[in-house]
Amino acid sequence: MATAQPFAGPSTTAAAATDPLAWWRGAVIYQIYPRSFRDTNGDGIGDLAGIADGLDYIADLGVDGIWISPFFTSPMKDFGYDVADYCGIDPSFGTFEDFDRIIEKAHRLGLKVIIDQVYSHTSDAHPWFQESRKDRTNPKADWYVWADPKPDGSPPSNWQSVFGGSAWQWDGPRKQYYLHNFLTSQPDLNVHNRAVQDALLDVARFWLKRGVDGFRLDALNFAMHDPALRDNPPSGLPMERVTRPFDMQIKRYNQSHPDIVGFLERIRRTIDEFPGRFTVAEVGGPEPLAEMKAFTEGDKRLNSAYNFDFLYAPCLTAPLVRASLAQWSGAKGEGWPSWAFSNHDAPRAITRWTVDGDMARTARRNLLLLLSLRGNPIIYQGEELGLPQGEVAFEDLLDPEAIANWPHTLGRDGARTPMPWQANAPQAGFSSASRTWLKPDPAHAALAVDRQAQDPQSTLHYARRLLALRRQWPALASGEIALLDTPEALLAFVRQGEGGRVLCVFNLGDALCEWSPPEDFAHGQLLATESKVGLAGNPPMVLAPGSGYWAADRAEHS
Repeated sequence: MATAQPFAGPSTTAAAATDPLAWWRGAVIYQIYPRSFRDTNGDGIGDLAGIADGLDYIADLGVDGIWISPFFTSPMKDFGYDVADYCGIDPSFGTFEDFDRIIEKAHRLGLKVIIDQVYSHTSDAHPWFQESRKDRTNPKADWYVWADPKPDGSPPSNWQSVFGGSAWQWDGPRKQYYLHNFLTSQPDLNVHNRAVQDALLDVARFWLKRGVDGFRLDALNFAMHDPALRDNPPSGLPMERVTRPFDMQIKRYNQSHPDIVGFLERIRRTIDEFPGRFTVAEVGGPEPLAEMKAFTEGDKRLNSAYNFDFLYAPCLTAPLVRASLAQWSGAKGEGWPSWAFSNHDAPRAITRWTVDGDMARTARRNLLLLLSLRGNPIIYQGEELGLPQGEVAFEDLLDPEAIANWPHTLGRDGARTPMPWQANAPQAGFSSASRTWLKPDPAHAALAVDRQAQDPQSTLHYARRLLALRRQWPALASGEIALLDTPEALLAFVRQGEGGRVLCVFNLGDALCEWSPPEDFAHGQLLATESKVGLAGNPPMVLAPGSGYWAADRAEHS
């Protein structure tokens, strides 16, 4: 196990006033899933050294920063989201020297570094839990959520785990149940306990002193529970939409406790000891908006939040995008949204939203839309290559959620298959090992970095061009947004800010759509497009299904 080493981090100072032009407003973040990014030591598992080696490639994309999924000491039952030492690096990923190299090189290349923090639960191998479970009187007895059984021996409440079955696990040493919203090996911390909060804030300071630029806070609305342990009401969801018992409840009492915001204010005060840092929360659930707004309100809580509006959407529609964008008005005191179409937990969007079976076209359309939204776009590794969901046979599955719910879920393994670097190399250049932790999908080799780098018409080059345009036109990054009246299947909005105005238009329906843009844009400069139909000439324009474009106000180029 890699253990903490002394590190001379930046000195702490009082928090500066909130900067409306802070680096993170509109920053594009590239998510790295370490196990699948790049393996340098030949053990079949991606590592920190592989991330350091890949930073030049990421910087060349034109993004502003990286988010690294967990690399902490862990038994890996949930592949790093079951943390056994918040301040340790799992040896499968490398050492602190490797991590410090990432920080140094990323900053030299102009990239910020954001890492995951998992504050709702730990691994059952964490020393905190090992002490807590000994008895009911030890110093950490109340660091986790323990409860007596009902008189008949059944669990304290009806709460269900995300991964299936009761959220309560009987523990012999304490003769009590403990709460686990995920795997039984992931006991929930009692974040109501001030001492637990203090310990977690010390973890944050540890990584901030090592030079990280911020945190993505995992499963944050699971951080506190109802102390009265009241039963959740039924959701009433029809059985054809149910994949697990978790879906059959409204999660009113096992998550989303109102006291979470008080803890977030403590996190923010800690973060502000290190000016210029960024925080983004993952907020899941069927109605996450109220929590996202509460978590990011004003300048005393988190900077940003994202939800699952797009991560699990089976199709991409204009009403869905309009509804999501309309939730963030830009009013004073309102938080700043982040957006993700794919990540390590969700089937890749290119597979879910394929246009006419054309993966490459879908990939380009998705990038064009993602990079036009007001907020922080998060690009998951491989999106810039147009990677579809990887094919993983049942016998090769490792994801506990997929195994438990097979065949009713595409699972997470297919989004975690290794990154293809070289089309003709063994394991697509990901590793020199004869066997990797997940098998690369052979279909991904044709989309490898080296092959696309040589093709000016590739998705990779398209992504680079869009990211360059986003830098060239600040309105796309930090400008305001105004939705336009359009036919139902059409999405159109104007981004306006420093440097001009940009019209963003998308036909998200399944038929040709005729539309006349506003007069100011009728003969403006076409910046980028993904369409089978030419956009030059006089309006009205005819847009093919799945097409889109960016155009600059003609006044800016008259």
